[in-house]
Amino acid sequence: MNTQMSLTEALGQSGLESIDYVIIFTYIVMLISLGIFLSYNRETKNTTDYFLAGNTLTWWAVGASLIAANISAEQFIGMAGTGYADGIAIAAYELMAAVTLLIIGKFLMPIMMDQRIFTMPQFLRNRYNNGVGLSFSIFWLFLYIFINLTSVAWLGALAIEQLMGFQGLILDTGLFTISVRMIIIIALFVIAGLYSIHGGMTSVAWTDIMQVIFIIGGGLATAYYALNAIAGENGTFSEGLERLYYFTIDREYAKDPHFHLIIQESRNPSAFDNVPGIAAIVGGLWLTNICYWGFNQYITQKGLAAYSIHEAQKGFLFAGFLKLIIPFIVLIPGLCTFYIIQYGETNIQDAINVSDEAYPWFLKNFIPTGIKGLGFVALTAAVVSSLGSMLNSTSTIFTIDIYRKYINPDASDKKLVTIGRLSAILALIIAVVAATPLLGELDQAFQYIQEYSGFIYPGVAIVFGLGLLWKRASTTASIWTTILTIPLGVLFKVFLPDVPFQFRAGYVFMILLVLFVTISLSSKKKHPAQTIPKLSRSLMVNWSKGLAVVAALSIVAALIVSIGSFLLPADATPDNNIIAYLDDIGFQAFYFFGFLTGACSLLLFSNATSPKQDPKALQMNLALFSTTRGYTIGALSVCLITLILYIWLW
Repeated sequence: MNTQMSLTEALGQSGLESIDYVIIFTYIVMLISLGIFLSYNRETKNTTDYFLAGNTLTWWAVGASLIAANISAEQFIGMAGTGYADGIAIAAYELMAAVTLLIIGKFLMPIMMDQRIFTMPQFLRNRYNNGVGLSFSIFWLFLYIFINLTSVAWLGALAIEQLMGFQGLILDTGLFTISVRMIIIIALFVIAGLYSIHGGMTSVAWTDIMQVIFIIGGGLATAYYALNAIAGENGTFSEGLERLYYFTIDREYAKDPHFHLIIQESRNPSAFDNVPGIAAIVGGLWLTNICYWGFNQYITQKGLAAYSIHEAQKGFLFAGFLKLIIPFIVLIPGLCTFYIIQYGETNIQDAINVSDEAYPWFLKNFIPTGIKGLGFVALTAAVVSSLGSMLNSTSTIFTIDIYRKYINPDASDKKLVTIGRLSAILALIIAVVAATPLLGELDQAFQYIQEYSGFIYPGVAIVFGLGLLWKRASTTASIWTTILTIPLGVLFKVFLPDVPFQFRAGYVFMILLVLFVTISLSSKKKHPAQTIPKLSRSLMVNWSKGLAVVAALSIVAALIVSIGSFLLPADATPDNNIIAYLDDIGFQAFYFFGFLTGACSLLLFSNATSPKQDPKALQMNLALFSTTRGYTIGALSVCLITLILYIWLW
C-alpha cells in the first residue's frame, strides 16, 4: 500500500475543508507566537519568575489557567465517551468540582500562599520531614508522567486521528516505521513544549487565557450543532433542546440511566461502577476533587502564582463558574451521539468501536465546515494547555524538591531554571515512550485516570489536609499513612475487584484516617499550643458539635440501610421499597461522609481545646479564612445552581 496516498485519501474523507485548515493553522501560529513572545519579552531572572510567573497573575488569569490546565482530552474525549456509554452522571466530576473550588479557595489556598511555597511536596518537608516530602515528590512525578501526560496526549491523538481518518495508518520511511497516532502525540508535545518549556509559568498562564476562549467557544459551538443534529435533518437548536429535555422526563425512557445524575445499580451496573449513585455527592468523589484541586501541583501552582490571597480566591471562584459550563460542552455531544445511534435515524456507516470515539465521530459527521475547524481547535487547545501546565509543574517538582534539595543545594537561580527546562524535556520524552504500552487497549481512558489516581488520593487527602488544618498531625502518622496508601489500595483492588473504585478509595480513607489520628494523638513529640482568642475558640467548638451530629446521623443512617438491605422481603425492589432504593443508589457512601465530617469535627474541637500541638504545626491565623462579600455571594450562587441541576436530573 502506498502510505502517502493513504494519508492523502484519509484527509480527503475527513470532512475538513480549506477554511477548517486555515482556522487550525491560525490557532497554532497564534499560540506558539504568543507563548514565545511572552517567554522572551519578560526576562526570567529567578525561580519565582520561571515557576510562579513572578507572582503577577490576576484573578481572571488564575481562573482561566485553572480551567485550561484541567480541561483536556480527558473531558472532550474521555468524559464525552463515558457520557456516551453511561450517561450524564459522569458530570458529577465537574459539578462537584465547582463546589470544591470554593472550599479550596476559602480554606486551603490562603494557608498555602501564606507559607510562601513553590510546590506541595515542599510544604510536606516543612510540615513533617524530608522523607515525606520526597515520597510525595516521587508520587507526583510518576502520576504526571505515566498517568496525566500520557493519557492527555493519547486521547488527543486518538481524536485527531479519527477526525483526520488516520485510524491504523502507519508511516514507513524505509529507515523506520511509526504509527500516525504516535506522530500526532509527538506533535502535540512539541507544540506545548515550544512555549511552556522556555517561558515557564508566565507563558503557560497567559496563553491559557487564549486557550480558554477557544475551548469554551469551540465547545459551545459543537454543543449547539449537537442539539441541532438530534432535532433531525431540518431541525433547529430549540427543537433539539426540547427533544432532549422531554427525553429526560418521558416515562418511556425514565429508566435509561443516560439522563440521570444519580445512577441506580440495578438499572446499569457498569455505569454505577463508574459513578456509584449518591457517592458522587457524599462519597469518595470528594477525595478525587479535594486532592486534584487542592493538592495537585499543576493546579495549585496557578493560585500560588497570584499576586495576593484575595486575587487567588477570586480566581478560584471564577473557575467555579466556568466549571458549571463544562458538562454542557463535553457531555452534550456524547449524549447526542448516543441518542442518534440509539433512537435516531442515520445512514452514517462509520462505527464507534470504543466509547472514547464518540466525540470525534460526532465532530466528523455532524459539524459544518468552519465550525468543524473551531471544534478541532477547542479540542487541541484543551490538550495543549493541559500538557503545558503538566510539563511546567513536573519540572517545578523535580527542580525544587529533588535537584535543589538533594543534588545541588547551592545551585544558582539561572542553573535551576536550566534544570527546570531540561527536566521538562525529559518528562516529555518518557511520556511519549510510555503512552502506547499504558493506554493502547483502553475503552474509557477517563476512568483509567480516575481509578489509578485514586490509589494515592486517600493518603494525599489525609497527609496534606490534616497537615494544613490540624495542629496535632504528627510526622510519624504522615510516614505510616504514606507507606500504607498504595498497598491498601492494591489490596482492596485485589480482594474487592467488583466494588466501585470510589467506594474502595473511601474505605482506604477511613482506615488511614483512624490510623493517622490514633498515631498523632499518641505522639510524645508535643509542644504547648498557641493561644486562640476566646471568641474564635467558642466558634470552633460550636461548629465541631454541629459537625459531630451530622457525622453521627450519617453513619447511623448508613447502618440502618445496610442492615435493612439484609432483611428485605423477597418481593422488595427499588421501585416499591425505600430501603431497597437507598441501597440501590449506594447509600453506604454515607459511611464515608460520616467519617469525613467526623474528622472535621475532631479537627476543630482539638484545635480549639487541646493544650498541646505538634512541634511543626502551622501557626494558624483565622483571619486568613476571611473572604469578601462578593466571594460569599458568588459561592452561594454556584452551590444553588449545582443543587438545582441535581434536583432536576436526579
